[in-house]
Amino acid sequence: MTNSTSTPSGARAGRREWTALGVLMLPLLLVSMDVSVLYFAIPSISADLEPTGTQQLWIFDIYAFVLAGLLMTMGSLGDRIGHRRLLLIGAAAFGTASLAAAYANSAEMLIAARAVLGIGGATLMPSTMALLRTMFTDPGQRAKAIGLWSGVMTAGIALGSVMSGVLVEYFWWGSVFLVNLPAMALLLILGPALLPESRNATPGRFDRLSVPLSMAAVLPVVYGLKEIPSEGWNVRYVVSITVGLLFAALFVHRQRTAASPMIDPALFRGRGFAPSVALNLVSAFGIMGSAYFTTQYLQSVLDKSALEAALWALLPSVPIGAAAPVATALVQKGVNRASVVTAGFAIAAAGFALLAFAGSDSMWLVLASCGVLAVGGVTVMSQIMDLAMGTAPVERAGAASSLMETGAEFGGALGMAVLGSIGTAVYRHDMPASAPDVARETLGGALAVADRVPGLATVAREAFTNGMQGAAIAGAVLLAGAAVLAAVTLRRVELHTPQEAPEPEKVPA
Repeated sequence: MTNSTSTPSGARAGRREWTALGVLMLPLLLVSMDVSVLYFAIPSISADLEPTGTQQLWIFDIYAFVLAGLLMTMGSLGDRIGHRRLLLIGAAAFGTASLAAAYANSAEMLIAARAVLGIGGATLMPSTMALLRTMFTDPGQRAKAIGLWSGVMTAGIALGSVMSGVLVEYFWWGSVFLVNLPAMALLLILGPALLPESRNATPGRFDRLSVPLSMAAVLPVVYGLKEIPSEGWNVRYVVSITVGLLFAALFVHRQRTAASPMIDPALFRGRGFAPSVALNLVSAFGIMGSAYFTTQYLQSVLDKSALEAALWALLPSVPIGAAAPVATALVQKGVNRASVVTAGFAIAAAGFALLAFAGSDSMWLVLASCGVLAVGGVTVMSQIMDLAMGTAPVERAGAASSLMETGAEFGGALGMAVLGSIGTAVYRHDMPASAPDVARETLGGALAVADRVPGLATVAREAFTNGMQGAAIAGAVLLAGAAVLAAVTLRRVELHTPQEAPEPEKVPA
C-alpha cells in the first residue's frame, strides 16, 4: 500500500500536475548540467585556488562519483520516507552546496562542496522520476512526461559546458554554481503546494548494510572505467573494476537474502524491467562513447576554441526535443514499442556508421552523425524508461528509477572505456615509431610538442580520426546487435504482458 496524495489510478492529470512537472524539470536540468559545468571554469579556478593536479581531478570527478554511488541508496530511501520530502531535502542541500562552491576559498572547500552537490543530485534524480510516476497514472500522459524527462536530462549535459563558457566569459567562475539557486528556491517554495507525497507504507526496516555495499560496488567500477580511456588498461584500474564487481556480487546476494532489501528482487520479476535496465545501459554506452571522440574532434582536430566547440556541439541537440514526443506518439497510435525501440537503436547505429566516414576535415558530417545518434538514443531511453516505470509498482518507483539511472552511469562509463580504448589503440598503431613518446600516447600530447616536430600535428590528427572511425565501426556493430536484442526481448514482453502492472491502493497522506 502506498501512502500518497497523487491522482487516482488511471485518472488523467490536469493543469496542476503539468505545472508540477515543469517545476520538477528545473532541478533535473541543473543536476545533469553540473556533470559538465566545469569544462570552461577550471582554468579560472586553477588560477584562483591553485589546486594540485590530484585536487583538480577531484574537483572534476567527485560530483559524478558521489552521484553514481548514492543513486540506489537515495531511490530506496525515498520509497521509505517519501519522495517529495527527499526531493525538498535534496534541493536544500544542493542549493546550500552551490552557494558554498561559488564562494569556496580553497581547493579542499570546493571539493567538499562538489561532494555535497553529488549527494543532493543523487536525491533529486530518482525523486523526480518517482514523483512523475505518481502524478501521471494515465499511461499515455506518463509516456509524454517521461519523454520530456529524457529530453531535459540529455539536453542538460550539452548545455552545461556552454553555460559554463558564457558565464566565465562575462562573470567569475563561481557564477556557474550560483545559477542553481533560483531553481532550487523555486522548488522549495512551490514543491510543497504542487507535488504529491508518495511512499511505501510498509517498506520494512532500511537495510543499512546495503548502503556501503552498493557504494563499494559502484564507485570502483565507475572509477576504473572512467580512467581507462586516458590512461589505458593499467593494472590499478583493472583491479579497481574487479574489486567493484566482487562487491556487486555481495550486494546482489544481500538483496536476495535480506528481510527488507534496498532493491527488492521482485522488481526484476516484472516482465520488461530487466530488459529495460540492460537496453538503457547500452543506449548510454553509445551516447557517451561517441561524445568521448566528438568533443576532442571539434577542439583538437578542427582546432576550435573550447567555447566554439561547445557552441557547435549544441547543434546536434536540436532534433533531440522532437525525438521522444515522436516516439511516444507512434506507440500511442498503435506501433508496438518493440518496433520503436528497435528503430531507435538502428538510427543510433546509423549515426555511428556516418561517423565512420568522417575525415580530418568533416565537421558537418560529424555533427550530423551526432544528431542522428542522439535522436536514436533518446528514442530508446524514453520508451525504455516508460516501460520500466510502468512495470514497477508505484511504491517502488524510487528504487526502479535509481536502478535505471545507475545502469545509465555504468553504460556511459563503459562506452567511454571500451570505445576510447579502441580509438587509442588505433591511434597508437598509426603514429610513426619515430614520434616522441608523449605524442604516441594522446592527440593532446602530440599537439603539445608539434611545434618541435614538423608535420607531427597533421599525422596525429589523421591518426586520431582513424581511431574515431574504428571506434565508430565497433559502436555501430554493438548498437545493431542491440536493435536485434530489443526486437526479440521486447516483442516477447509485449506478447506476454497485455497490460501494465496494477496500481496499488492509495490512501490520503
